[in-house]
Amino acid sequence: MTVSTPASIIEAIKGKNVSISRVLFVGCGASMADLYPGYYFISHESQALLTSIMTANEFNYDTPKGIDEHTIVITASLGGSTPESIEATKLARSLNAQVITLSHVADSPIIEAAEYSIVHGFEKNYAAKVEKMTNVLKLAVEICHQFEDYAFYDEAERAFDGIGDLIEQEVKLVGPMAKQFAEQYKDDQTIYVMSSGATYDVAYATASFLLMEMQWISAPTLHTGEYFHGPFELTETDVPYLLFMNDGPTRPLDARALTFLQRFDAKVTVIDAKDHGLNSVASNNVIDYFNPILLTGIMRVYAEELAIARKHPLTKRRYMWKLEY
Repeated sequence: MTVSTPASIIEAIKGKNVSISRVLFVGCGASMADLYPGYYFISHESQALLTSIMTANEFNYDTPKGIDEHTIVITASLGGSTPESIEATKLARSLNAQVITLSHVADSPIIEAAEYSIVHGFEKNYAAKVEKMTNVLKLAVEICHQFEDYAFYDEAERAFDGIGDLIEQEVKLVGPMAKQFAEQYKDDQTIYVMSSGATYDVAYATASFLLMEMQWISAPTLHTGEYFHGPFELTETDVPYLLFMNDGPTRPLDARALTFLQRFDAKVTVIDAKDHGLNSVASNNVIDYFNPILLTGIMRVYAEELAIARKHPLTKRRYMWKLEY
């Protein structure tokens, strides 16, 4: 097991002189959502690599065929002790894949199970809370750069250099908006959460973990591109929506959904990457992939304020950590 950086890990894999044909992203819960921007990057930027994202137990019980030394498998677990993700990491190694994992805990079981690992921060500040996602995207960029000479590598590096400071700058400004959101939504039993592109799993993570797991609020996740293919029939006056709006290629999808929500007077809160200056650190060629990092960092403030307004701490659970399941 080697603890290292995204660049040095991919350099080490390339140094084995083994061709890479596939990259799989495997995890559970919030960690799987953190893997999504990396998956999205490779699926859109690679000229030849096959890629997919799977929940860990699906990988364990219904393992894709053809995983071998030509496959990179990237797993993740915040605390490093998620049983399904540990098993997936071990299984990938047994199949001779090039296995990389990410965790916040250096001596965790998932770190010990992988060949390569990245230990990331979490507690220091809001930017630290997205270090796992950021490092996954860095791995994806390095894979495309080192194996395919990614054309916009330098622009991506400049965005990585600036995204943390941008998050810390913006979270200091959103307090009033986050408090307003909390007051308006604190009594809602259902909140629809929407986005598109690389940010789609920010909507999923917000719905599944910040709202359903941590606040016990029902929260369907909707892709803004799919909204008009069924779900928009439930749009009515004062029905609550949360929309993550991208600054990049899929923004027209988000804007179309917002226009319809406003047309029928739905109760909608928009967290817009454009409002938070994403283009000040990310060029048009790479901006799409940095939306989820910025929006995840900012959403944390909204979630904290919602928890305060509802008198329901984000750490409160009914089942998790309390039952065998």
